[in-house]
Amino acid sequence: MRNLITDVPGVLVGNAQDMRAATGATVAIFEQGAIASLSTLGGAPGDRMATSLEPEMVGQAIDAVVLSGGSVYGLDAAGGASAVLCQRGQGRTFGGLSIPVAVQAILFDLINGGEKDWMREPVKHKPPYWDLGRDAALVAAHDFALGTAGAGVGATTAGLKGGLGSTSAKTSQGFTVGALVAVNAVGAATIGSGPHFWAGAYEQGDEFGGLGWPAKLPDDALRLRFKGQPLPVTATTIALVATDATLTKAECKRLAIMANDGLSKSLRPVHAPNDGDTVFAAATGKAGRGGDPPILTELGTVAADCLARAVARGVYEATALPFPGAVPDWKTKFGGGRR
Repeated sequence: MRNLITDVPGVLVGNAQDMRAATGATVAIFEQGAIASLSTLGGAPGDRMATSLEPEMVGQAIDAVVLSGGSVYGLDAAGGASAVLCQRGQGRTFGGLSIPVAVQAILFDLINGGEKDWMREPVKHKPPYWDLGRDAALVAAHDFALGTAGAGVGATTAGLKGGLGSTSAKTSQGFTVGALVAVNAVGAATIGSGPHFWAGAYEQGDEFGGLGWPAKLPDDALRLRFKGQPLPVTATTIALVATDATLTKAECKRLAIMANDGLSKSLRPVHAPNDGDTVFAAATGKAGRGGDPPILTELGTVAADCLARAVARGVYEATALPFPGAVPDWKTKFGGGRR
């Protein structure tokens, strides 16, 4: 077990980034496809083909989930990923053509200090996201970087650098569950002004510093901290949970709903009016049936825990952007790990 979403058989992940623009994309590829759905609880989502994942829609299997920075510009990334999948012959066959299905969610990272040439001179420069989606798909593998990588490059939280996080776990039935998240939260991942993570109770080993849960909550634990004070700012945390269980589309929908609670366990506040928090859930079907209510209940609970851990891990592994006024990263601010 790598403690990555790629512990789920049939899942590969690749990152690509443009450090000058302070943005990037992450592509999760399902080698033999996957059944998927999603849960969107943020008030301002941005996505591609998300409606097709609702249980009442005709489409079933997908080939990739793309997480990207760039707000609406970032939606180009799924096109680049689709080109790679098409070249490999992956997808559904229509009229003799292989048509891959790459769904996507985007986060807002346009005002993080990076050079966004395409916004200043749109005729002269093009957004980098098609290329980023292609490049991320080309390097998809079992091992990939966390923190300031891929879709996590331009991500921030309230007061700390955000980033790309991932974890995995086994259920009591032997199913594998994994989470992948780009943490660009409107809220905070840490408790008050201290180093402890809201997700500390779920930590496995020292995966995000080994501090666990504080013995006593600090006095400022519940003081509300979020982006957009006093200026309006948009955010969005976007994620994927995956399992090797065999699930229907409707069961993936329930898995996504349950997994979305992992954001509530790890961020405060969350699901705000001006962010687009979205969680995809995918089942590769490499293992047995997981749709019976008791089994699906455990899958959803473990997925939520994995997602909470992945959020903290994404913040813990991040490094600050090299721009004036950039928010600090956790390791620099708090000096490492277990105390």
